[in-house]
Amino acid sequence: MSFLWAVPGVAIAVGVHLVAVGAGAVYAFTDWNGTSAGANWIGIDNFREIFSSPDARDALITTIELSVAAVILSNVIGIALALGLHRTLRSRNVLRAVFFAPFVLSPLAVSYIWQFIFDAQGPLNKVLGDVGLGTVAQPWLASPTWARWTILVVLIWQYSGLAMAFYLAGLQSIPEEVEEAAAVDGASTVRRLRTITLPLLAPAITASVSITTVFSLRVFDQVLALTGGGPGSASETLATQVYKQTFVSGRFGYGAALALVLTALVAIVSVLQIVILRAGERKI
Repeated sequence: MSFLWAVPGVAIAVGVHLVAVGAGAVYAFTDWNGTSAGANWIGIDNFREIFSSPDARDALITTIELSVAAVILSNVIGIALALGLHRTLRSRNVLRAVFFAPFVLSPLAVSYIWQFIFDAQGPLNKVLGDVGLGTVAQPWLASPTWARWTILVVLIWQYSGLAMAFYLAGLQSIPEEVEEAAAVDGASTVRRLRTITLPLLAPAITASVSITTVFSLRVFDQVLALTGGGPGSASETLATQVYKQTFVSGRFGYGAALALVLTALVAIVSVLQIVILRAGERKI
């Protein structure tokens, strides 16, 4: 019964968390500025402003675009890495650790390193110039066109290792005899991948896609460190909008409403993904 000693601490932690979430949900319907003793109830005015504001709409579009691209590319790369490191290389254990390491590093610290790489005078442009591709060099972080895609590069670099871990676990659960039997029957590598490996990886695909989607929709540290949402608002996401509206502009009520919209978006997308992917698993 020693676990009972943890009950008070857990109860306090959960209680504080629920109080904070509940308070945020209430403030989303007020005009509280974060410092005043009281707040005026304004109903759904904050939400009306969100869905009519070009800045919020652009942030939503950027969030979705980054998430879709990051989830697809990181999972495709993750599957490729898992297949390559499943059981063919002697150094596979070291390489697995190397590819997974970016995910466990601090997103903020990693982003500052990439900020140095993407700087107009940074290593990337210098290498491009050295190999005769100087015309390709860009002020990557200051370009409205390229700024958001620098964030995408960092997200893929971080999340591919996580996806790889899911797919390695899935590959290890596939009996070797199944693939060996298919090989004996004359099935090519591509056909075995398409008809055996990928269908049996369906549970791992569901888990990996769901987790990387949640992380991608909530992306904040990488945007703040790399571009700050700029130039202008070209790389603004919903999470950075929450931060700026709440702590920079002092609009705590509006920021809480944005946070509620982001939470609802993550919840809805996650549930839909799981339902659709699980339905696909049952058909296999």
